Amino acid sequence: MSLLLQEEPWVFVGIALSLGLIIGSFINVLVWRLPTMLQREWRAQAQEVLGLPADPAGPAYTLMRPNSCCPRCNQPIRPRENIPLLSYLLLRGRCAQCREPISARYPFTELACALISATVAWHFGFGWQAGAVMLLSWGLLAMSLIDVDHQLLPDVLVLPLLWLGLILNSADVLATLPDALWGAVIGYTSLWTVFWLFKVVTGKDGMGYGDFKLLALLGAWGGWQILPMTLLMSSLLGVLAGLVLMRLRKPQASIPMPFGPCLAIAGWIALLWGGQITDFYLQSVGFK
Repeated sequence: MSLLLQEEPWVFVGIALSLGLIIGSFINVLVWRLPTMLQREWRAQAQEVLGLPADPAGPAYTLMRPNSCCPRCNQPIRPRENIPLLSYLLLRGRCAQCREPISARYPFTELACALISATVAWHFGFGWQAGAVMLLSWGLLAMSLIDVDHQLLPDVLVLPLLWLGLILNSADVLATLPDALWGAVIGYTSLWTVFWLFKVVTGKDGMGYGDFKLLALLGAWGGWQILPMTLLMSSLLGVLAGLVLMRLRKPQASIPMPFGPCLAIAGWIALLWGGQITDFYLQSVGFK
């Protein structure tokens, strides 16, 4: 089987595409439930520290329980209504029970995850690199969506992936271990420095600590070499996103804009094509 996947790259790409659809469906659940689970955990911890009575124990709320249901009519979603992408198309984007519209974000996430997975499979070919970067890509997608909704990059997602990047690169999967270690250190301290300079000058917080950890994660996977391009591209993406948001919500211009998705997109691009982009730039300006 492994020989077939190596000799026929399209077979591996097709498997990655299908797997991406399934993982995308799980990411929809993760993005919806994890912030609520964390908020309940933080509330319980605060009540314990303050000596307040705990909230009455309710039904279990985890990534697996309760079963998924329509948020409007609470009708449980049957297995045939939960087929990634296909069910949305067959139901014409509406709940089978109450016929209320289903958010287009669900199939978009599934499709995006499938295309990202297929791109990684095609870029790296069958092997450890492809599997590792797919896992990273799924994590970055989930983190980005949570950051958009809640301005939150959960440690429970960021830190395990940061450590995993260092562990994998101890075997030089994507970078050497020294490059990965310094990538994590420089990634964190660079944004930490910007944060404190901005705070000293303006008295305001310019970004969250989750952004520091996310850049450290990207450095741990791709090495310190991808950080300059990641910072440059994420800054450009942030400016473009900020301009769009200012036009869309003028009365609410003070609402903070999540920077995590910009870092995730830029870091993912730099990890896959950073070398080619750098070579193209150097050739275009006459250095090569």
